[in-house]
Amino acid sequence: MPVGPGRGSGAGSLVAYALKITDLDPLEFDLLFERFLNPERVSMPDFDVDFCMEKRDLVIEHVAEMYGREAVSQIITFGTMAAKAVIRDVGRVLGHPYGFVDRISKLVPPDPGMTLEKAFAAEPQLPEIYEADEEVKALIDMARKLEGVTRNAGKHAGAW
Repeated sequence: MPVGPGRGSGAGSLVAYALKITDLDPLEFDLLFERFLNPERVSMPDFDVDFCMEKRDLVIEHVAEMYGREAVSQIITFGTMAAKAVIRDVGRVLGHPYGFVDRISKLVPPDPGMTLEKAFAAEPQLPEIYEADEEVKALIDMARKLEGVTRNAGKHAGAW
């Protein structure tokens, strides 16, 4: 059965390659070690293993037999309404033209973990247009109520 050579932040580790944990030479493929071990990283490095879709059910069956069906499950992942996306979604639902909503959402910095509150502090134009335009105010007030709410559920990529 075909198995992927290595994925995740661990693929950037030369030690992982030397120990044959992964089959990817990070030097040959110019992978970043900083993805593997970085003081600014909030989570531990990870190694992902990909199995061919054609016989993936055999892997799942083997794991369930080996560890017991009650100990094996799929993992759900939840997508939440992030700052930029919630502005776009609310604007669309309220029927605002694309250009109007796009102009507002582009004021939200693309930084990871950005919230509307942080965006207001980081981008002086946001509070300005919020105070100056009632439609912008209504859109952002609604977006603030929905920010962080679960938007969709899906199967986690690492969960079979």
